[in-house]
Amino acid sequence: MPHVSALTVCLLVLAALGAGWVDAVVGGGGLIQLPALLVAFPGAAPVHLLATNKVASICGTTTSAATYGRRLRPDPRTAGPLAVAAFAGSLAGATAASRIPRSAFNPLILLVLVSVGTWTLLRPAMGADTVLRHTGHRHYATAVGLGFGVGTYDGALGPGTGTFLVVALVGLLGYGFLDASAKAKIANLATNLAALVVFVPQGAVWWLLGLSMGAANVVGGYVGARTAMARGSRFVRVVFVVVVAAFTVRIGWDVVRQLG
Repeated sequence: MPHVSALTVCLLVLAALGAGWVDAVVGGGGLIQLPALLVAFPGAAPVHLLATNKVASICGTTTSAATYGRRLRPDPRTAGPLAVAAFAGSLAGATAASRIPRSAFNPLILLVLVSVGTWTLLRPAMGADTVLRHTGHRHYATAVGLGFGVGTYDGALGPGTGTFLVVALVGLLGYGFLDASAKAKIANLATNLAALVVFVPQGAVWWLLGLSMGAANVVGGYVGARTAMARGSRFVRVVFVVVVAAFTVRIGWDVVRQLG
């Protein structure tokens, strides 16, 4: 890992704390955590940033998934196939991640930041109640398809995966916000694990930094899951949009300089 100051490490840990909290409530914690790593290590290979981000993320995702599981008990008949398909997709995506050139990484992240930030602004409410759109085989086939698709994206790039999963579960399957968030956490745990199956043997993880950020992500994930069940997402969405906007400006400036 390149040398960084103690202040930079502290800021990355704080970013991981906020990312864990936001991810547990509305998804998209990677939109805080990965751009923070990009800013801290502007010359690093994308695979190192992705791998280290996954170590931190899986810590918080495990915590929030367990918290949701104890309180909401998501239906395993949907959550299971969704997670298995997401795992398979993430394996494929992570295998391709090492081939992403650094010159393309910042523009891709910027595109995701703008897309998810805009979607969040335009859709302040993502589903108050669960009203399933399909039943039977069509329901499970849709869950498997979206799990594989979003899982592939998560393995290859990652930011916004939790938000994409929640949006898909609400929009395509008809789940309410809390039900969708609980299932999204289980699927996101599977995608993080699959990516690490690929990244760890490559020696791509910066373990000390990743585990330090992971500890903060655990705290954020636990508090965030409880916040979601106690208060809902309106306040957190405001924080989420502000943070995403700040990173959009920062990464956007890097892209402008890169193209210039």
